[in-house]
Amino acid sequence: MFDSRTGVAMIAKYWVRWSAEHGAPRAILRWQVRKGDPFATLLSGQRGLHDPYPLIEELRDSGGLRKTPLAYAAFDHAPVRAILRDPRFGVRPALGDDLPAPWRKLAERVVVPPNPVEPPSMLVINPPEHTRMRKPVASAFTPRAIARLRDRVEVVTAELLDAMPAHGSVDLITDFAARVPIAIIAEMLGFPPEDRDRFLAWGDKVTPLLDIGTSWKSYRGAMSAIEDMDGFLADHIATLRRAPGEDILSTLVSSGDLSLPELQAGAGLLMGAGFETTVNLIGNAVAALSAHPDQLALAQDDPERWPDVVEETLRFDPPVQNTARQALEDVEIEGVRLPAMTTVILSLAGANRDPAVFPDPHRFDIDRPNVKEHVAFSSGIHACLGASLARMEAVHALRALYTRYPNLRLRGEPVRRNLFTLHGFEHMPVDLGPVARTSVPDDMAGASRPA
Repeated sequence: MFDSRTGVAMIAKYWVRWSAEHGAPRAILRWQVRKGDPFATLLSGQRGLHDPYPLIEELRDSGGLRKTPLAYAAFDHAPVRAILRDPRFGVRPALGDDLPAPWRKLAERVVVPPNPVEPPSMLVINPPEHTRMRKPVASAFTPRAIARLRDRVEVVTAELLDAMPAHGSVDLITDFAARVPIAIIAEMLGFPPEDRDRFLAWGDKVTPLLDIGTSWKSYRGAMSAIEDMDGFLADHIATLRRAPGEDILSTLVSSGDLSLPELQAGAGLLMGAGFETTVNLIGNAVAALSAHPDQLALAQDDPERWPDVVEETLRFDPPVQNTARQALEDVEIEGVRLPAMTTVILSLAGANRDPAVFPDPHRFDIDRPNVKEHVAFSSGIHACLGASLARMEAVHALRALYTRYPNLRLRGEPVRRNLFTLHGFEHMPVDLGPVARTSVPDDMAGASRPA
């Protein structure tokens, strides 16, 4: 919460920033939703929150690039992938150059603490700054580094399953899916176990910033969380300077390649990206398998099929639904001329269900031969650094979960998170059923085949 002595000043300061970044788009989207615009409904309406795919298909029918009241948008695989890989496009900063000059100048006067969605975060910067920051961080996600983490993933997963009851009901998200990735990313950043719940709380408050037109209440809560998080990270980084550990953040601190704001922004991004993708991936996979018991049976009959489950989940119901790029120069795409600084919203979920690439795209099928053509982890220079880690964590977590609880079933309707960009569940009550007679295998080495 805001300190009462400075709360009014902070609210006034951040309201200016929110008005420029989210207030104006929010007003446009809400007006368009009332008019029945499917694009606005996809980004801010209840139908878009709970089941975005019929809206995506309605928008896809327009073909190519679609001009909307906010930006151009693409829903087909070819233009989405092409733009993601095209060096003539870059990531769009939070305060885009397409804002009216008076709004932009006013908002730029508001200093926001380092965070995952503002420069110098890798998420919103372009080369050469992006290249300089990404190179040292990428060392944490090499195949060798991921292989070293596999043992810890297995131990953490087993501990979480051991803590769950032999039968009965649990919330699969809060009791399991969220606990696996937060434990691993905390170890990678050298955070003590007792701080994991704090990270979960911060993540819940900060993630609405990825949506377009988030509410003032959510924005204010996010800024409060960011200030708390940055204070913690500044102290933690100072500790690592004095006594570095063997974690990736200690390595980055000791290298001297990154400034304190860059370290804070990078750590915040790793916390969010290392957690959000995996927890949503696990939850979305359980939901899909529950709705398609024939596909679950295939994986349970052959444990080597769990990587196929994860890949098809990434295609069928991706944890990140959309992203955006900005033309760095005048560009022509799909026969449409885009002036420099034009923003294009890219539907990763739409690209992953493009019938021109994935036949019968609305069917969940772990035998799909070309499933790895999905763009769930984006593509190009901004492709997700943690993709291999997320895959490995999800494969092992799902395999271990269904080995321990082969009769696991949903209990009632899962509750979706109130987010549009990040697509997952807030709560997922399940009946565990009886524990399997055989224990979870110690050797899960085959569970994470290279993606």
